[in-house]
Amino acid sequence: MATSAKESLEVPLNAATAGFGAGMPGYDREKWGFDLDGENKAKALLMWKLQSPHVRAFHLSWMFFFSSFVAAFAMAALVPVVRQNLDLTKADLGASGITTVVGAIGARVVIGAVCDTVGPRMATSGVLLLIAPCVFCASLIVDRGGIIAVRFFIGVGLCIFVCNQFWAGTMFSPNCVGTVNATCGGWGNLGGGVTQLIMPLIYTGIKQSGVPGFTAWRWSFMVPGAMFLVLAFGCLCFSQDAPNGSYRDIRKARTVQVDGKKTFLAGIRNYRTWVLTLNYGYCFGVELTINNIIVAYMFDQFGLSIEIAGIVGAVFGLMNIFCRSMGGIASDVAGKYFGMRGRLWTYFCLQLLVGVFSIVLGTVDETLGGTIAVMIIFSAFVQSAEGACYGVVPFVSRRSYGVVAGLVGAGGNTGSAVTQALFFADNEGLKMTTQEGLQWMGVMVMAVTCTISVLHWPAWGGMFTPAKAGATEEDYYLAEWDAEEVAANLHIPSLRFAMESRSMRGKKLLETYLAKEEGLECSSQDAKKTIASIREDSN
Repeated sequence: MATSAKESLEVPLNAATAGFGAGMPGYDREKWGFDLDGENKAKALLMWKLQSPHVRAFHLSWMFFFSSFVAAFAMAALVPVVRQNLDLTKADLGASGITTVVGAIGARVVIGAVCDTVGPRMATSGVLLLIAPCVFCASLIVDRGGIIAVRFFIGVGLCIFVCNQFWAGTMFSPNCVGTVNATCGGWGNLGGGVTQLIMPLIYTGIKQSGVPGFTAWRWSFMVPGAMFLVLAFGCLCFSQDAPNGSYRDIRKARTVQVDGKKTFLAGIRNYRTWVLTLNYGYCFGVELTINNIIVAYMFDQFGLSIEIAGIVGAVFGLMNIFCRSMGGIASDVAGKYFGMRGRLWTYFCLQLLVGVFSIVLGTVDETLGGTIAVMIIFSAFVQSAEGACYGVVPFVSRRSYGVVAGLVGAGGNTGSAVTQALFFADNEGLKMTTQEGLQWMGVMVMAVTCTISVLHWPAWGGMFTPAKAGATEEDYYLAEWDAEEVAANLHIPSLRFAMESRSMRGKKLLETYLAKEEGLECSSQDAKKTIASIREDSN
C-alpha cells in the first residue's frame, strides 16, 4: 500500500485533484469570497456568507449543539428549587448529574459511525426529534428515579457534538479546520453557560406571572423542548451533508460502497484515537463536571440567590464565546509554523494549565471575588484545551473521521462521569467537599495530560520524537484502504486529504519537501497546481 512521493503526484493526481476549486453546484468565488481545496472544502471561514453550504452547516451545527447543552443542563441551573420540590439529597443530585453525561457516551460512539454512513444532516435531525419528547417529559418528574431517567435520556442529545465536529471537518479544509472546529464546538458549548443564566430567569418570570414555584420550574422545560423541534426542521430544510451534496446522492453515484465495518475497525485500531479519547475526558469532561456543580456550589458556599448563582455560574460557560476558538486558532498557528508537533505542544500546555487552575480554584473559597476571578482563568484554559484537542483529531484518520470524532467525544462524557463519581457524588468510598474534589480533579488532569507525549505520526513526528525518514502522508492515510477499495477509487478522498495535510510537516520541512518535488520530471499540470497551492497555504 505504500506510495512514493513521486507516484502520489504523477499517477493518481489527475483523479485526486480533478476539479480543484470547482465541481461545486453554483460555485462562484466572487459571490462566496473564499477558495475551495481539492475536496471542495472551504479554505476560510467567512461566517456571514450564508449562501454557502459550508457556512450554513457551520451555523446550524453550533446551534444544534447549543440547544443540546441548554436541555442537558437546564436541570442543574434550577437545582436549588428542584431539590426542594422533590426532596433530593446531595447523593441524588450527584447521581442525576452523572447520568446526564453517561447518556451520551454510547450515543457518541454510535453517532460517529452514523455520520460516516448517512451523513451529519440526517444524524443531527434524527437525534433532535428523538430527544425532544424527553425534554418535555422533564415537567412530569415526581421523584428521584424520574429525574435520573429523564436526565439520562436528555443527556443522550449531547452526542450532537460529534455531528457538530464531523460537519465542520467535512466542510472546511485542513488549513483552518482547527479554528472552525473550535469555534463551532465553543459556540455550542456556550449553551452550558447560557442555560445557567436564562433558566433561572425563565423560572422567575413564570413564577411572577402567578404560577406556583414548584410548577413554574416544570413549565420552564417547554423552552428547550421547543428549540429542539424548530432546529430539527431547520436542519432538514436548509442544510446539506457535504460540499458536493447529500450523502444519499453521493452514495448512489458510487459503483462500490464503502464497507462500514472496515471503517469502524480502522478508527478503533488506531492508538491515537484512544489517547485523545482519554485526554478529552479531562478538558471537556472538566467542563461538563463544572456545569453540573457550579450553581449549587455558589448557592451553598456564598449564600447567593438562585438568580445570582445562575449568573455567576454562567460566566464559566460564557467563556466559550471566544476561548475555545482561541485554542483552535493557537493550534492552527502552531501547525502552520511547527506542524503536528506544534499542535501537540499547544494542546499539552493548555491542558496542563487546566489542572493547575483546578487546584487553585479548590483552594480559593473564602471570597466570592477571588473565586470568580480564578474560575474565569480556569474556564479560559478549559475551553482552549478543548479547541486544541479537536485541532488534532481530524488528522488521526480521514477514512474513519466520524468514528474517531465520536470516540473522542464520548471520552469527554466518560471523563466527566468518572470525575463526578469519584469526587463530587458524596459516595461512601470518598466523601469530599467540593473544594477537595476540585483539587483532586486538577491532579488527575495533570497526570492524564502527560500521555499526549506518546502521540506520533510517521511523516510528522511527535512532541519529543522526529518524523520517520522517507515517510509520507500518503503512506499513512492510504494504509486504511485495501487493494479492492483502491481499485474502486474509494481511497481518493483520503489521497486528497493527504496532499492537503502536508503542511503538518512544519514550514521549514515543507519548504524542503516542495523544493525536492519541483525537481521531479513531471508533466502533470495538476501536480504543479497542487504544489503551488500547498506552498501558498504554508505561507
